[in-house]
Amino acid sequence: MQLGERPQGLLIVDLGTQYAQLIARRLREAGTWCEIHPPARAMEAAAAMNLAGIVLSGGPASVYAEGAPEVPAGLLELGVPVLGICYGMQWMSRTLGGEVEGSGKREFGHTEIQRGEDSSALFAGIEGSTIVWMSHGDKVVKLPPGFHTVASSATCEHAAIGDDERRFYGVQFHPEVSHSVRGKEILANFVLDVCKLPGDWKAENIAEREIEKIKKLVGETGEVILGLSGGVDSAVAAVLVHRAIGDRLHCIFVDNGLLRKGERELVEHAFRDHVGLDLTTVDARKRFVDGLAGVTDPERKRKIIGNEFVEVFRVEAKRFQDARFLGQGTLYPDVIESVAVHGGNTAVIKSHHNVGGLPDDLDMELVEPLRELFKDEVREVGRYLGLDERILMRQPFPGPGLAVRIAGEITQERLDLLAEADAICTAEIEAAGAHKTLWQYFAVLLPVKSVGVMGDARTYENACALRIVESVDGMTADWGYLDHQLLRRISNRIINEVKGINRVVLDISSKPPATIEWE
Repeated sequence: MQLGERPQGLLIVDLGTQYAQLIARRLREAGTWCEIHPPARAMEAAAAMNLAGIVLSGGPASVYAEGAPEVPAGLLELGVPVLGICYGMQWMSRTLGGEVEGSGKREFGHTEIQRGEDSSALFAGIEGSTIVWMSHGDKVVKLPPGFHTVASSATCEHAAIGDDERRFYGVQFHPEVSHSVRGKEILANFVLDVCKLPGDWKAENIAEREIEKIKKLVGETGEVILGLSGGVDSAVAAVLVHRAIGDRLHCIFVDNGLLRKGERELVEHAFRDHVGLDLTTVDARKRFVDGLAGVTDPERKRKIIGNEFVEVFRVEAKRFQDARFLGQGTLYPDVIESVAVHGGNTAVIKSHHNVGGLPDDLDMELVEPLRELFKDEVREVGRYLGLDERILMRQPFPGPGLAVRIAGEITQERLDLLAEADAICTAEIEAAGAHKTLWQYFAVLLPVKSVGVMGDARTYENACALRIVESVDGMTADWGYLDHQLLRRISNRIINEVKGINRVVLDISSKPPATIEWE
Protein backbone atom coordinates (compact mmCIF):
# COMPACT_ATOMS: atom_id res chain seq x y z
CA MET A 1 0.00 0.00 0.00
CA GLN A 2 1.14 3.57 -0.55
CA LEU A 3 2.15 5.21 2.72
CA GLY A 4 -0.36 7.79 3.93
CA GLU A 5 -2.99 6.71 1.41
CA ARG A 6 -6.24 4.93 2.05
CA PRO A 7 -5.56 1.22 1.46
CA GLN A 8 -7.62 -1.06 -0.72
CA GLY A 9 -10.08 -2.93 1.41
CA LEU A 10 -13.42 -4.60 1.96
CA LEU A 11 -16.76 -3.20 3.05
CA ILE A 12 -18.61 -5.30 5.63
CA VAL A 13 -22.35 -4.57 5.57
CA ASP A 14 -23.73 -5.45 9.01
CA LEU A 15 -27.19 -6.93 8.63
CA GLY A 16 -27.74 -7.53 12.33
CA THR A 17 -25.20 -10.19 13.14
CA GLN A 18 -23.45 -10.47 16.50
CA TYR A 19 -20.34 -11.46 14.53
CA ALA A 20 -19.68 -8.29 12.47
CA GLN A 21 -16.47 -7.46 14.30
CA LEU A 22 -15.38 -11.09 14.22
CA ILE A 23 -15.76 -11.06 10.43
CA ALA A 24 -13.58 -7.94 10.36
CA ARG A 25 -10.95 -9.63 12.50
CA ARG A 26 -10.80 -12.64 10.19
CA LEU A 27 -10.43 -10.43 7.12
CA ARG A 28 -7.67 -8.45 8.83
CA GLU A 29 -5.90 -11.73 9.65
CA ALA A 30 -6.05 -12.58 5.96
CA GLY A 31 -4.14 -9.35 5.28
CA THR A 32 -6.73 -6.80 4.24
CA TRP A 33 -8.10 -3.60 5.70
CA CYS A 34 -11.89 -3.46 6.12
CA GLU A 35 -14.67 -1.30 7.53
CA ILE A 36 -18.08 -2.14 9.05
CA HIS A 37 -21.15 -0.10 8.09
CA PRO A 38 -24.94 -0.53 8.35
CA PRO A 39 -26.90 -0.98 5.11
CA ALA A 40 -28.23 2.59 5.18
CA ARG A 41 -24.68 3.89 4.80
CA ALA A 42 -23.27 1.13 2.67
CA MET A 43 -23.34 2.95 -0.68
CA GLU A 44 -21.86 6.10 0.81
CA ALA A 45 -19.11 4.09 2.50
CA ALA A 46 -18.39 2.14 -0.69
CA ALA A 47 -17.98 5.37 -2.65
CA ALA A 48 -15.55 6.75 -0.06
CA MET A 49 -13.42 3.60 0.06
CA ASN A 50 -10.76 2.20 -2.21
CA LEU A 51 -13.17 -0.70 -2.56
CA ALA A 52 -12.00 -4.18 -3.52
CA GLY A 53 -14.97 -6.26 -2.38
CA ILE A 54 -18.06 -6.52 -0.19
CA VAL A 55 -19.07 -8.92 2.57
CA LEU A 56 -22.77 -9.11 3.48
CA SER A 57 -23.07 -10.39 7.04
CA GLY A 58 -25.56 -12.73 8.61
CA GLY A 59 -28.49 -11.56 10.68
CA PRO A 60 -31.50 -12.81 12.65
CA ALA A 61 -34.22 -11.64 10.24
CA SER A 62 -35.90 -13.46 7.36
CA VAL A 63 -35.41 -11.81 3.98
CA TYR A 64 -39.12 -12.09 3.18
CA ALA A 65 -40.32 -10.79 6.58
CA GLU A 66 -41.64 -7.32 7.29
CA GLY A 67 -38.94 -5.12 8.77
CA ALA A 68 -36.03 -7.07 7.29
CA PRO A 69 -32.91 -4.95 6.68
CA GLU A 70 -33.20 -2.96 3.46
CA VAL A 71 -29.94 -3.53 1.64
CA PRO A 72 -29.14 -1.27 -1.34
CA ALA A 73 -29.34 -3.42 -4.49
CA GLY A 74 -26.77 -1.07 -6.00
CA LEU A 75 -24.10 -2.88 -4.01
CA LEU A 76 -24.38 -5.71 -6.54
CA GLU A 77 -23.73 -3.31 -9.43
CA LEU A 78 -20.37 -1.92 -8.30
CA GLY A 79 -18.35 -4.50 -10.22
CA VAL A 80 -16.54 -5.88 -7.17
CA PRO A 81 -16.70 -9.37 -5.64
CA VAL A 82 -19.43 -10.02 -3.08
CA LEU A 83 -19.56 -12.66 -0.35
CA GLY A 84 -22.90 -13.21 1.37
CA ILE A 85 -22.88 -14.95 4.75
CA CYS A 86 -26.12 -16.59 5.97
CA TYR A 87 -28.70 -13.75 5.72
CA GLY A 88 -26.37 -12.00 3.28
CA MET A 89 -26.42 -15.04 1.00
CA GLN A 90 -30.21 -15.27 1.20
CA TRP A 91 -30.68 -11.57 0.43
CA MET A 92 -28.31 -11.73 -2.54
CA SER A 93 -30.00 -14.87 -3.88
CA ARG A 94 -33.49 -13.42 -3.60
CA THR A 95 -32.45 -10.05 -5.07
CA LEU A 96 -30.84 -11.71 -8.10
CA GLY A 97 -33.85 -13.91 -8.89
CA GLY A 98 -33.53 -16.92 -6.61
CA GLU A 99 -36.00 -18.11 -3.99
CA VAL A 100 -35.71 -18.35 -0.20
CA GLU A 101 -38.08 -20.28 2.03
CA GLY A 102 -38.37 -21.34 5.65
CA SER A 103 -36.56 -24.60 6.20
CA GLY A 104 -38.52 -27.66 7.24
CA LYS A 105 -35.60 -28.53 9.48
CA ARG A 106 -33.46 -25.85 11.02
CA GLU A 107 -29.71 -26.24 11.33
CA PHE A 108 -27.86 -24.94 14.38
CA GLY A 109 -24.37 -25.92 15.41
CA HIS A 110 -21.72 -28.19 13.95
CA THR A 111 -22.68 -29.48 10.49
CA GLU A 112 -20.79 -31.49 7.90
CA ILE A 113 -20.82 -30.08 4.38
CA GLN A 114 -19.62 -31.81 1.24
CA ARG A 115 -17.97 -29.90 -1.56
CA GLY A 116 -19.49 -30.55 -4.97
CA GLU A 117 -17.75 -31.29 -8.25
CA ASP A 118 -17.92 -27.70 -9.53
CA SER A 119 -14.72 -25.76 -8.91
CA SER A 120 -14.81 -22.50 -6.99
CA ALA A 121 -12.07 -20.06 -5.98
CA LEU A 122 -13.83 -19.67 -2.64
CA PHE A 123 -13.12 -23.29 -1.74
CA ALA A 124 -9.64 -23.51 -3.27
CA GLY A 125 -7.60 -26.10 -1.41
CA ILE A 126 -10.63 -27.49 0.43
CA GLU A 127 -11.59 -30.90 -0.90
CA GLY A 128 -14.22 -33.40 0.23
CA SER A 129 -16.09 -32.67 3.46
CA THR A 130 -15.49 -30.26 6.32
CA ILE A 131 -17.26 -29.15 9.49
CA VAL A 132 -18.91 -25.72 9.62
CA TRP A 133 -21.10 -23.79 12.05
CA MET A 134 -24.69 -23.46 10.87
CA SER A 135 -27.32 -21.13 12.34
CA HIS A 136 -30.34 -20.69 10.09
CA GLY A 137 -34.03 -21.31 9.81
CA ASP A 138 -34.39 -20.22 6.17
CA LYS A 139 -32.56 -21.52 3.12
CA VAL A 140 -32.15 -20.89 -0.58
CA VAL A 141 -34.37 -23.32 -2.49
CA LYS A 142 -33.77 -21.96 -6.01
CA LEU A 143 -30.50 -20.48 -7.19
CA PRO A 144 -30.40 -17.20 -9.11
CA PRO A 145 -29.39 -17.35 -12.78
CA GLY A 146 -25.64 -17.82 -13.18
CA PHE A 147 -25.08 -19.49 -9.81
CA HIS A 148 -24.06 -23.06 -9.10
CA THR A 149 -23.90 -25.12 -5.92
CA VAL A 150 -20.43 -25.30 -4.36
CA ALA A 151 -21.20 -27.34 -1.24
CA SER A 152 -24.18 -29.07 0.42
CA SER A 153 -25.17 -30.54 3.77
CA ALA A 154 -27.62 -33.33 4.57
CA THR A 155 -30.46 -30.83 5.04
CA CYS A 156 -29.25 -27.84 3.02
CA GLU A 157 -28.69 -28.44 -0.69
CA HIS A 158 -27.14 -25.01 -1.26
CA ALA A 159 -24.79 -24.62 1.72
CA ALA A 160 -22.36 -22.68 -0.47
CA ILE A 161 -23.02 -21.16 -3.89
CA GLY A 162 -21.08 -19.18 -6.46
CA ASP A 163 -21.21 -17.19 -9.68
CA ASP A 164 -17.59 -17.19 -10.79
CA GLU A 165 -18.13 -14.81 -13.71
CA ARG A 166 -19.53 -12.02 -11.53
CA ARG A 167 -17.45 -13.17 -8.52
CA PHE A 168 -20.55 -13.43 -6.32
CA TYR A 169 -20.47 -16.08 -3.59
CA GLY A 170 -22.65 -17.13 -0.69
CA VAL A 171 -22.29 -19.45 2.30
CA GLN A 172 -25.15 -20.54 4.51
CA PHE A 173 -22.78 -21.12 7.45
CA HIS A 174 -20.54 -18.81 9.50
CA PRO A 175 -16.91 -19.08 8.31
CA GLU A 176 -15.80 -16.39 10.76
CA VAL A 177 -16.34 -18.47 13.92
CA SER A 178 -13.71 -20.90 15.13
CA HIS A 179 -16.22 -23.79 14.97
CA SER A 180 -16.02 -23.70 11.16
CA VAL A 181 -12.86 -25.75 10.76
CA ARG A 182 -11.77 -24.33 7.38
CA GLY A 183 -13.57 -21.01 7.77
CA LYS A 184 -10.42 -18.90 7.91
CA GLU A 185 -9.21 -20.47 4.67
CA ILE A 186 -12.50 -19.70 2.94
CA LEU A 187 -12.30 -16.04 3.97
CA ALA A 188 -8.63 -15.89 3.00
CA ASN A 189 -9.54 -17.32 -0.42
CA PHE A 190 -12.09 -14.54 -0.85
CA VAL A 191 -9.52 -11.89 0.10
CA LEU A 192 -6.54 -13.17 -1.85
CA ASP A 193 -7.91 -15.25 -4.74
CA VAL A 194 -11.29 -13.68 -5.45
CA CYS A 195 -10.67 -10.02 -4.60
CA LYS A 196 -6.99 -10.26 -5.65
CA LEU A 197 -5.85 -8.19 -2.68
CA PRO A 198 -2.12 -8.20 -1.92
CA GLY A 199 -2.50 -9.21 1.74
CA ASP A 200 -0.28 -6.33 2.85
CA TRP A 201 -2.28 -5.23 5.91
CA LYS A 202 0.67 -6.02 8.18
CA ALA A 203 2.23 -4.35 11.20
CA GLU A 204 5.14 -2.75 9.38
CA ASN A 205 2.94 -1.24 6.69
CA ILE A 206 0.35 -0.08 9.21
CA ALA A 207 3.00 1.60 11.39
CA GLU A 208 4.79 3.40 8.57
CA ARG A 209 1.50 4.50 7.05
CA GLU A 210 0.29 5.96 10.35
CA ILE A 211 3.60 7.74 10.95
CA GLU A 212 3.29 9.41 7.56
CA LYS A 213 -0.29 10.39 8.27
CA ILE A 214 0.71 11.95 11.60
CA LYS A 215 3.50 13.94 9.93
CA LYS A 216 1.09 15.25 7.33
CA LEU A 217 -1.62 16.11 9.87
CA VAL A 218 0.57 17.79 12.48
CA GLY A 219 2.96 19.49 10.07
CA GLU A 220 6.55 20.55 10.65
CA THR A 221 5.90 22.74 13.70
CA GLY A 222 2.74 21.37 15.31
CA GLU A 223 2.80 19.90 18.81
CA VAL A 224 0.72 17.09 20.30
CA ILE A 225 -0.44 16.43 23.85
CA LEU A 226 -1.19 12.79 24.62
CA GLY A 227 -2.68 11.25 27.73
CA LEU A 228 -0.44 8.33 28.63
CA SER A 229 -2.16 5.74 30.81
CA GLY A 230 0.51 3.06 30.73
CA GLY A 231 -1.73 0.67 28.86
CA VAL A 232 -0.94 -0.89 25.50
CA ASP A 233 -3.09 1.47 23.44
CA SER A 234 -1.74 4.79 24.68
CA ALA A 235 1.81 3.39 24.72
CA VAL A 236 1.74 2.36 21.06
CA ALA A 237 -0.02 5.58 20.08
CA ALA A 238 2.63 7.60 21.91
CA VAL A 239 5.53 5.83 20.21
CA LEU A 240 3.93 6.25 16.78
CA VAL A 241 3.48 9.99 17.36
CA HIS A 242 7.00 10.26 18.80
CA ARG A 243 8.44 8.55 15.72
CA ALA A 244 6.58 11.07 13.56
CA ILE A 245 7.31 14.35 15.38
CA GLY A 246 9.89 13.63 18.09
CA ASP A 247 10.03 15.97 21.06
CA ARG A 248 7.02 17.93 19.83
CA LEU A 249 4.98 15.22 21.57
CA HIS A 250 4.17 16.03 25.21
CA CYS A 251 2.79 13.11 27.22
CA ILE A 252 0.70 13.67 30.33
CA PHE A 253 0.04 10.97 32.88
CA VAL A 254 -2.88 11.74 35.18
CA ASP A 255 -2.81 9.96 38.52
CA ASN A 256 -6.54 9.95 39.17
CA GLY A 257 -6.36 7.76 42.26
CA LEU A 258 -8.23 5.01 40.40
CA LEU A 259 -5.15 3.13 39.24
CA ARG A 260 -3.79 -0.31 39.95
CA LYS A 261 -1.23 -0.65 42.72
CA GLY A 262 2.17 0.64 41.60
CA GLU A 263 0.83 1.95 38.29
CA ARG A 264 2.22 5.47 38.62
CA GLU A 265 5.74 4.30 39.37
CA LEU A 266 5.64 1.79 36.51
CA VAL A 267 4.52 4.38 33.95
CA GLU A 268 7.09 6.94 34.99
CA HIS A 269 9.92 4.42 34.93
CA ALA A 270 8.96 2.74 31.65
CA PHE A 271 8.18 5.77 29.53
CA ARG A 272 10.24 8.61 30.93
CA ASP A 273 13.38 6.70 31.80
CA HIS A 274 13.44 4.00 29.11
CA VAL A 275 11.47 5.24 26.10
CA GLY A 276 12.59 8.83 26.59
CA LEU A 277 9.23 10.53 26.16
CA ASP A 278 8.55 14.02 27.47
CA LEU A 279 6.29 12.98 30.35
CA THR A 280 4.50 15.10 32.94
CA THR A 281 2.76 13.45 35.91
CA VAL A 282 -0.29 15.24 37.34
CA ASP A 283 -1.36 14.27 40.85
CA ALA A 284 -5.17 14.60 40.70
CA ARG A 285 -6.07 11.83 43.14
CA LYS A 286 -8.04 13.97 45.57
CA ARG A 287 -9.88 15.79 42.79
CA PHE A 288 -11.23 12.59 41.22
CA VAL A 289 -12.08 10.77 44.44
CA ASP A 290 -13.87 13.82 45.85
CA GLY A 291 -15.82 14.22 42.62
CA LEU A 292 -17.07 10.63 42.87
CA ALA A 293 -18.24 10.89 46.49
CA GLY A 294 -21.71 9.44 46.93
CA VAL A 295 -22.07 8.41 43.27
CA THR A 296 -23.25 4.84 42.62
CA ASP A 297 -24.68 5.00 39.09
CA PRO A 298 -22.09 3.53 36.65
CA GLU A 299 -22.83 5.98 33.85
CA ARG A 300 -22.54 8.97 36.18
CA LYS A 301 -19.20 7.64 37.40
CA ARG A 302 -17.89 7.45 33.84
CA LYS A 303 -19.14 10.91 32.94
CA ILE A 304 -17.64 12.48 36.07
CA ILE A 305 -14.30 10.82 35.41
CA GLY A 306 -14.37 11.83 31.76
CA ASN A 307 -15.23 15.44 32.58
CA GLU A 308 -12.56 15.68 35.25
CA PHE A 309 -10.00 14.21 32.88
CA VAL A 310 -10.83 16.82 30.22
CA GLU A 311 -10.57 19.62 32.77
CA VAL A 312 -7.15 18.42 33.92
CA PHE A 313 -6.06 18.34 30.31
CA ARG A 314 -7.44 21.82 29.73
CA VAL A 315 -5.23 23.15 32.51
CA GLU A 316 -2.15 21.24 31.38
CA ALA A 317 -2.64 22.24 27.75
CA LYS A 318 -2.08 25.89 28.68
CA ARG A 319 1.56 25.06 29.36
CA PHE A 320 2.01 24.10 25.69
CA GLN A 321 0.81 27.11 23.75
CA ASP A 322 1.72 25.60 20.39
CA ALA A 323 -0.07 22.31 21.05
CA ARG A 324 -3.15 22.20 18.85
CA PHE A 325 -3.46 18.42 18.69
CA LEU A 326 -4.62 15.84 21.22
CA GLY A 327 -3.35 12.29 20.82
CA GLN A 328 -5.50 9.34 21.89
CA GLY A 329 -5.21 5.56 21.83
CA THR A 330 -8.71 5.04 20.41
CA LEU A 331 -9.25 1.57 18.90
CA TYR A 332 -11.72 0.39 16.28
CA PRO A 333 -13.94 -1.46 18.82
CA ASP A 334 -14.06 1.78 20.85
CA VAL A 335 -15.48 3.57 17.82
CA ILE A 336 -17.91 0.93 16.58
CA GLU A 337 -19.10 -1.06 19.58
CA SER A 338 -22.37 -1.89 17.82
CA VAL A 339 -23.71 -1.16 14.37
CA ALA A 340 -27.26 0.02 13.73
CA VAL A 341 -28.81 -2.24 11.12
CA HIS A 342 -31.68 0.01 10.10
CA GLY A 343 -29.71 3.14 9.31
CA GLY A 344 -29.12 4.81 12.66
CA ASN A 345 -25.76 5.97 13.83
CA THR A 346 -22.96 3.74 12.62
CA ALA A 347 -21.52 3.42 16.09
CA VAL A 348 -22.59 3.57 19.67
CA ILE A 349 -19.68 5.33 21.29
CA LYS A 350 -18.42 3.71 24.47
CA SER A 351 -18.38 6.39 27.12
CA HIS A 352 -15.93 4.50 29.31
CA HIS A 353 -13.21 4.33 26.69
CA ASN A 354 -11.12 6.92 24.86
CA VAL A 355 -13.67 8.40 22.49
CA GLY A 356 -16.13 11.22 22.90
CA GLY A 357 -16.50 13.78 25.65
CA LEU A 358 -14.21 16.49 24.25
CA PRO A 359 -15.74 19.97 24.58
CA ASP A 360 -15.89 22.22 21.55
CA ASP A 361 -13.87 24.94 23.28
CA LEU A 362 -10.90 22.65 23.87
CA ASP A 363 -9.81 23.79 20.39
CA MET A 364 -7.66 20.75 19.72
CA GLU A 365 -7.68 18.39 16.75
CA LEU A 366 -7.54 14.66 17.44
CA VAL A 367 -4.61 12.45 16.47
CA GLU A 368 -5.76 8.81 16.67
CA PRO A 369 -3.26 6.53 14.91
CA LEU A 370 -4.91 3.34 16.22
CA ARG A 371 -8.49 4.23 15.30
CA GLU A 372 -8.73 1.54 12.60
CA LEU A 373 -7.06 -1.22 14.62
CA PHE A 374 -8.08 -4.07 16.92
CA LYS A 375 -6.14 -4.81 20.11
CA ASP A 376 -4.06 -7.66 18.71
CA GLU A 377 -3.11 -5.50 15.72
CA VAL A 378 -1.97 -2.78 18.11
CA ARG A 379 0.29 -5.27 19.86
CA GLU A 380 1.81 -6.34 16.55
CA VAL A 381 2.47 -2.72 15.62
CA GLY A 382 4.06 -2.24 19.04
CA ARG A 383 6.36 -5.21 18.43
CA TYR A 384 7.40 -3.74 15.11
CA LEU A 385 8.20 -0.48 16.90
CA GLY A 386 10.33 -2.34 19.44
CA LEU A 387 8.24 -1.81 22.58
CA ASP A 388 9.01 -3.89 25.64
CA GLU A 389 6.99 -7.11 25.67
CA ARG A 390 6.00 -6.43 29.28
CA ILE A 391 4.19 -3.32 28.10
CA LEU A 392 2.65 -4.95 25.04
CA MET A 393 1.25 -7.91 26.92
CA ARG A 394 -0.27 -5.95 29.80
CA GLN A 395 -3.90 -6.82 30.21
CA PRO A 396 -6.41 -4.16 29.15
CA PHE A 397 -7.36 -1.65 31.83
CA PRO A 398 -10.51 0.51 31.51
CA GLY A 399 -10.20 4.28 31.23
CA PRO A 400 -12.15 4.91 34.48
CA GLY A 401 -9.87 2.41 36.21
CA LEU A 402 -10.94 0.84 39.48
CA ALA A 403 -14.08 3.00 39.55
CA VAL A 404 -15.84 0.52 37.24
CA ARG A 405 -14.54 -2.40 39.29
CA ILE A 406 -16.09 -1.10 42.50
CA ALA A 407 -19.82 -1.75 42.36
CA GLY A 408 -21.36 1.05 44.39
CA GLU A 409 -19.85 4.12 46.01
CA ILE A 410 -16.22 5.08 45.51
CA THR A 411 -14.27 5.92 48.66
CA GLN A 412 -10.56 5.97 49.37
CA GLU A 413 -10.97 3.06 51.75
CA ARG A 414 -12.71 0.94 49.12
CA LEU A 415 -10.15 1.89 46.48
CA ASP A 416 -7.34 0.80 48.78
CA LEU A 417 -9.07 -2.52 49.47
CA LEU A 418 -9.56 -3.28 45.80
CA ALA A 419 -6.05 -2.21 44.78
CA GLU A 420 -4.53 -4.63 47.29
CA ALA A 421 -6.83 -7.51 46.33
CA ASP A 422 -6.26 -6.89 42.63
CA ALA A 423 -2.48 -6.80 43.08
CA ILE A 424 -2.58 -10.20 44.78
CA CYS A 425 -4.76 -11.67 42.04
CA THR A 426 -2.44 -10.36 39.32
CA ALA A 427 0.77 -11.38 41.07
CA GLU A 428 -0.32 -14.96 41.73
CA ILE A 429 -1.67 -15.54 38.21
CA GLU A 430 1.46 -14.15 36.57
CA ALA A 431 3.80 -16.02 38.94
CA ALA A 432 2.07 -19.26 37.95
CA GLY A 433 2.36 -18.42 34.23
CA ALA A 434 -1.41 -18.72 33.88
CA HIS A 435 -1.70 -15.23 32.36
CA LYS A 436 -0.30 -16.40 29.01
CA THR A 437 -3.65 -17.82 27.94
CA LEU A 438 -5.84 -15.13 29.53
CA TRP A 439 -7.22 -11.84 28.23
CA GLN A 440 -7.94 -10.21 31.59
CA TYR A 441 -7.72 -11.17 35.24
CA PHE A 442 -8.63 -8.84 38.08
CA ALA A 443 -10.59 -8.37 41.28
CA VAL A 444 -13.93 -6.58 41.69
CA LEU A 445 -15.19 -5.14 44.98
CA LEU A 446 -18.85 -5.97 45.56
CA PRO A 447 -21.43 -3.72 47.24
CA VAL A 448 -22.20 -6.32 49.89
CA LYS A 449 -20.82 -7.44 53.23
CA SER A 450 -21.00 -10.93 54.64
CA VAL A 451 -20.42 -12.68 57.92
CA GLY A 452 -17.17 -14.54 58.45
CA VAL A 453 -15.00 -15.98 61.21
CA MET A 454 -11.33 -15.12 61.66
CA GLY A 455 -9.69 -16.79 64.61
CA ASP A 456 -12.34 -16.80 67.31
CA ALA A 457 -13.91 -13.53 66.19
CA ARG A 458 -16.95 -12.89 64.06
CA THR A 459 -16.35 -10.57 61.09
CA TYR A 460 -18.72 -8.61 58.90
CA GLU A 461 -16.67 -7.45 55.95
CA ASN A 462 -16.55 -6.96 52.19
CA ALA A 463 -16.71 -9.54 49.43
CA CYS A 464 -14.69 -9.42 46.24
CA ALA A 465 -15.07 -11.31 42.97
CA LEU A 466 -12.34 -12.63 40.68
CA ARG A 467 -12.95 -11.91 36.99
CA ILE A 468 -10.82 -14.16 34.79
CA VAL A 469 -11.57 -14.30 31.07
CA GLU A 470 -10.18 -15.76 27.85
CA SER A 471 -10.60 -13.81 24.63
CA VAL A 472 -8.88 -12.80 21.40
CA ASP A 473 -9.87 -9.15 21.21
CA GLY A 474 -12.44 -8.55 23.96
CA MET A 475 -15.47 -8.56 21.64
CA THR A 476 -16.52 -11.93 23.00
CA ALA A 477 -15.05 -13.70 26.03
CA ASP A 478 -15.33 -16.92 27.99
CA TRP A 479 -14.59 -17.20 31.67
CA GLY A 480 -11.39 -19.01 32.47
CA TYR A 481 -11.14 -21.53 35.30
CA LEU A 482 -7.75 -21.51 36.95
CA ASP A 483 -6.03 -24.42 38.62
CA HIS A 484 -7.73 -25.29 41.90
CA GLN A 485 -4.59 -24.70 43.95
CA LEU A 486 -3.95 -21.33 42.28
CA LEU A 487 -7.47 -20.18 43.08
CA ARG A 488 -6.96 -21.34 46.65
CA ARG A 489 -3.74 -19.30 46.97
CA ILE A 490 -5.38 -16.17 45.59
CA SER A 491 -8.37 -16.48 47.89
CA ASN A 492 -6.29 -17.25 50.98
CA ARG A 493 -3.92 -14.36 50.39
CA ILE A 494 -6.69 -11.83 49.80
CA ILE A 495 -8.61 -12.88 52.91
CA ASN A 496 -5.49 -13.09 55.08
CA GLU A 497 -3.65 -10.00 53.82
CA VAL A 498 -6.38 -7.50 52.89
CA LYS A 499 -8.00 -6.36 56.08
CA GLY A 500 -11.64 -5.64 55.24
CA ILE A 501 -12.31 -8.52 52.84
CA ASN A 502 -13.47 -11.85 54.23
CA ARG A 503 -14.99 -13.54 51.18
CA VAL A 504 -13.79 -14.21 47.61
CA VAL A 505 -16.11 -15.45 44.84
CA LEU A 506 -15.52 -16.40 41.20
CA ASP A 507 -17.37 -14.75 38.30
CA ILE A 508 -18.20 -17.46 35.74
CA SER A 509 -20.12 -15.30 33.24
CA SER A 510 -19.30 -15.16 29.52
CA LYS A 511 -19.53 -12.15 27.17
CA PRO A 512 -22.21 -12.02 25.92
CA PRO A 513 -24.54 -11.87 27.82
CA ALA A 514 -22.36 -10.35 30.54
CA THR A 515 -19.63 -7.78 29.91
CA ILE A 516 -16.02 -8.20 30.96
CA GLU A 517 -16.07 -5.21 33.29
CA TRP A 518 -18.75 -5.07 35.98
CA GLU A 519 -19.82 -1.50 35.24
